[in-house]
Amino acid sequence: MFYVQRNASGQLLRVEAASFDEFTEILPADHADVQEWFADDEVENSLKELKQSDLDMIRVLEDLIDVLTAKGVFSITDLPAGAQAKLLNRSKARKALGSLNNLIDEEEQGGLI
Repeated sequence: MFYVQRNASGQLLRVEAASFDEFTEILPADHADVQEWFADDEVENSLKELKQSDLDMIRVLEDLIDVLTAKGVFSITDLPAGAQAKLLNRSKARKALGSLNNLIDEEEQGGLI
């Protein structure tokens, strides 16, 4: 059973397994409104996971391109101009952040005031 709170229009505002002060009714777990409520959460969580996965894959692809160019298998100029510009901008940003990490490490070791 789930404790739910609805607005004046009957839309769910909150669904909890435990009782709370503002609940307006109790519904079984297999009720369509409860199922829909949790399905929305599942979709949102899946989208967040995919977004994070996309960010992780971008990093993997950048590293792969770096390895292939370092080994001479691939040249950055083999890519279209737009892709080259994006990779170079990301490379500059990563290097800038890398130097910030060095400052933080030095500060933790007492190298900076």
